[in-house]
Amino acid sequence: MTFRTSRPLRFGDCDPSGIAYFPSYLNILVGVLEEFFGSVGAPWKELITERRIGTPTVRLDLTFVHPGFHGDTLDFELSVRRIGRSSLDLEHTVSAAGTLLWSACHSVVATSLDTHKSLAWPDDIRAALEKCLETQDA
Repeated sequence: MTFRTSRPLRFGDCDPSGIAYFPSYLNILVGVLEEFFGSVGAPWKELITERRIGTPTVRLDLTFVHPGFHGDTLDFELSVRRIGRSSLDLEHTVSAAGTLLWSACHSVVATSLDTHKSLAWPDDIRAALEKCLETQDA
């Protein structure tokens, strides 16, 4: 299953020429990741405040292909590529009007917000993530 969502590229996300300022992409990507976790039944508010689980990024490899411009609608596709004991490898593609703007390989790790050490994905979250992995190529 590929998770899809869209975001507008706003004035504040761009440099004075109207081209997307690349750090803004990372901020937008955090919101997409939060929405993805919510879609699999693991909303960040619950993870953080009740379960005390964080999902920090440990690797992010971006490839920029075309510029994004103020007013574009960014179409995000997120695919689960691998689930480790505590890690999760994701692939992102971001396009506007059918043109690929950038892609990324992204790894996050489940961590305890109390000890700041990695922890195994809880069974319910692992099961939800595995459903994404199992059906993505079907």
